[in-house]
Amino acid sequence: MMVRAAFLIKLCFAASIIGLSACSPHMLTTEIHDPYETANRQTHAFNKKVDKALIRPAAIGYSRVMNDSIETMISNMANNLSVPSHIVNDLLQGELISAVQNTAKFSINSTLGLAGIATPAADFGIDGGRSDFGQTLHVWGVGEGAFVELPLLGPSTGRDALGTAVDYVLNPVGRLATAQQQAIATSTRVGSILSRRGQFAGTVDSVLYESADSYAQMRSIFLQRRRFELGGQQEDAYFDPYDDIFDDE
Repeated sequence: MMVRAAFLIKLCFAASIIGLSACSPHMLTTEIHDPYETANRQTHAFNKKVDKALIRPAAIGYSRVMNDSIETMISNMANNLSVPSHIVNDLLQGELISAVQNTAKFSINSTLGLAGIATPAADFGIDGGRSDFGQTLHVWGVGEGAFVELPLLGPSTGRDALGTAVDYVLNPVGRLATAQQQAIATSTRVGSILSRRGQFAGTVDSVLYESADSYAQMRSIFLQRRRFELGGQQEDAYFDPYDDIFDDE
């Protein structure tokens, strides 16, 4: 309940950001609109402290002790649990082919793949891609809004912050699963994030701890990657070290 309340608060906050920024000339995608930079930098400093004290050590330890095969299985399960949310957003965007493909992928991986532990759908060439409500809002014509850095969740925009909250509330897996199933889902998601943080430790550390201005660099990389994604292409050059633990639950 506390997690849901926090997301609802974030939803209202993000909505206000979008409203304040909707008519701003800074909405051009070639520019960075960061009117909350002072507060964002404070949040960024907090996120770095949490990463250094908790997330990074846990991720490195997790990758060291966990068998690679089991690590992959846990990540596969986490990815599979996010697919229903992709299906919902595919439908909201009118992407029927992607919706059908993701439905087939989820069905195949959940059955033949034993709850997503394996990914037989990939062997059949079935993959509808990822989709989220921030992307849906983009398709509907909602502007990007101001850049924001959220506690623990990391870099975002007003539109994507609202989208994250809506994804969490509307995800059919989270709404229909039992408490035990939700606990398992959250555990797999946490494991997946720790796995990725450990896997990309060198890249993430270079941004967070070796750059002259980690906030400005992360902001630039995040916005470039996100705008690139919304342009209809995929890019794997950036990993968000504060990826939302709960956005697929």
